[in-house]
Amino acid sequence: MASIIEPRVLKGFRDFLPPQEIARRSLIEKIEGSFRSYGFVPIDTPALEYAEILLGKGGGDTEKQIYRFKDKGDRDVALRFDLTVPFARFIAQYKQELGLPFRRYHIAKVWRGENTQRGRYREFTQCDVDIVGSESAAADFEILLVMRNTFKALGLEVSIHLNHRGLFNKFLTRIGAAEKSVEILRTVDKLAKIGEEETRRLLAEITGEDGAARILQFINCRGTYGEVLKTMTELSGGPSPESGRLEILRSYMADTGTGDSFVLDPAITRGLDYYTGIVYETFLNDDPSIGSVCSGGRYDNLAGLYSKDPVSGVGASIGLDRLAAALEDLGKPGERPSYTVLAVAAGGEEEAGRRQALAEQFRARGIPCEVLLETGGRGGGASADGKTDSKADGKALVRQFIQAEKKGIPWVLMPPQAPGGTLTLRDIGARQNREGLSLQDVIEIVGGGAKGQMRRPYDLP
Repeated sequence: MASIIEPRVLKGFRDFLPPQEIARRSLIEKIEGSFRSYGFVPIDTPALEYAEILLGKGGGDTEKQIYRFKDKGDRDVALRFDLTVPFARFIAQYKQELGLPFRRYHIAKVWRGENTQRGRYREFTQCDVDIVGSESAAADFEILLVMRNTFKALGLEVSIHLNHRGLFNKFLTRIGAAEKSVEILRTVDKLAKIGEEETRRLLAEITGEDGAARILQFINCRGTYGEVLKTMTELSGGPSPESGRLEILRSYMADTGTGDSFVLDPAITRGLDYYTGIVYETFLNDDPSIGSVCSGGRYDNLAGLYSKDPVSGVGASIGLDRLAAALEDLGKPGERPSYTVLAVAAGGEEEAGRRQALAEQFRARGIPCEVLLETGGRGGGASADGKTDSKADGKALVRQFIQAEKKGIPWVLMPPQAPGGTLTLRDIGARQNREGLSLQDVIEIVGGGAKGQMRRPYDLP
């Protein structure tokens, strides 16, 4: 007999059992609902692309982390490492069909062969939202607003730290370090991970001790939005279009009363080369030490890799897995481990059709309903007066209650044995029966008094 293969998954990859996947999908539904409320529409792209498409301007550690191989046609291919680069290729191919400006969202898995840690995996899900075809500050601000309000929809308060890569580059030009900007930006991007002293040491290797000191002075500016902007403007050589863009954004924050959610932070640089304008990272107010759970920025030249006509873009990406890990660390309550609100107790084989017909009446009213499966006995009927039938297999019924509890189903319905009889509803949490109920009674109890019309998880209030 052949040996049995040990069931296992690759390091950095995971399976999700129903309770975990339901919680993840609930997050996705709320995020998607927020994106849609701003007029963003969904797209999808292949998981596998030509390697040159993905590596055109990834830069840095991207090439080391990418899953790249030759396929059966000897083509050089790779798994996407984010959703932004494939989107740039997508826009270059279809911009005439889409029309610009174009708002999209894309929620899908990506792959990176990086070291695994809490909230970081080699296969993970990103939730991206972008506006392309507009260079305006209004587009920048709309993305910031979407980020803020998406986290509010999740019941989370956040601080969004933003900066302008162009203003940082002007500062580097002023101190004579412009030609080393890529190395400097990537080093500063690691500040939160490696600390100030290690950052100083690495910067000194690139620019010398004096250059490192001046860069640290710039990125350590603190104060109100206006105070930090004034200092950054002075250190970068005076007013410029870049500092003007940050000032416009401040006025939009004042107009919408959202200024408390935003922090001007010159240490935010983002490590990828394609960012050219505003950049930002998002931190949970309850625990900023968890790190950024959403980041992004403006990438005016990215689509130019695949087209003679560059297309401006600005977007953000929520790391779903990091967010889920953060919520778990914070002890935030999760969703019920089941979509099912109501279960109909099983009967004998001859009763299965009638029980499904009963369940269909609840499903038609938007109440998720499952018919339990049980072998042996009559499985939980009730007499015409609504009381449990003495002939029913009590042990089978108890097994079904236990089954429902394990699944997280809050209610179990026991149909009558005689036509026209009343219904008995079992409250699994309270371990109590409600007897003598009509169909409408049950609909109102399990549907929260909303006449059986339940709001879907992704419908916004």
